[in-house]
Amino acid sequence: MKSFSPKRWTVNFFASTEMFLDRLLSIKKPVSTKGIKTLIPIQPSKVIAVGLNYADHARESGKPLPKEPLFWLKAPTSLIPDGAKIEIPFSNHRTDFEAEMAIIIGRRVRNVTPAAAARYIFGYTAAQDVSDRTIQNSESQWARCKSFDTFTPLGPYVETKIDPHDLTIQLFQNGQLRQNSNTSQMIFNCFELVSFISTNMTLLPGDVILTGTPSGVGPIESGDRLEVRIQGLAPLVNTVK
Repeated sequence: MKSFSPKRWTVNFFASTEMFLDRLLSIKKPVSTKGIKTLIPIQPSKVIAVGLNYADHARESGKPLPKEPLFWLKAPTSLIPDGAKIEIPFSNHRTDFEAEMAIIIGRRVRNVTPAAAARYIFGYTAAQDVSDRTIQNSESQWARCKSFDTFTPLGPYVETKIDPHDLTIQLFQNGQLRQNSNTSQMIFNCFELVSFISTNMTLLPGDVILTGTPSGVGPIESGDRLEVRIQGLAPLVNTVK
């Protein structure tokens, strides 16, 4: 009986993967993606959510503008991929959609300046920060109301070559435009967020930072189709179970 070698298995796996990708790239004809399901594009050690980072959303929430980034941790188990279903845990609670752009960290970082932050960002993708408003309005911390399973749709792909500071961000609910803004309206931009958060904790490759949502958030219900569209990124589409 042959002994199991994790090192040999890893080498063989990546060698096979490289051969597969080389073969795929050699195909000249367009390849249909019909029927292909994407997975969550990363496996983060933590998901960090930033609140009230658009002035118009702070106003609609009746809260003052933050003087520094307001953030909390969401459970990584709340992540779901493009195409997966959002589940509402309490049918008698109000549960809201929130379209967001997500930063994906590419390198371990601690205490980085805003000017150097871009070196540690792998890319950006579309996301949602689904929120149980009934719980949120009854508690002083927001981790529980935003960490239920399926409450962080994210993906489908990570875009590595894009300027995140002037992108249209929209959410469509059953084809109706509900949120419509631009990332230029963020109070703290992506590089400032990475810098500030890295002064409070070490960020690891794959970690997710949700950068906040603009105004227009609203309730969801069973059967809804939600689509996040961010300029230059692949759309994120999820339905509500």
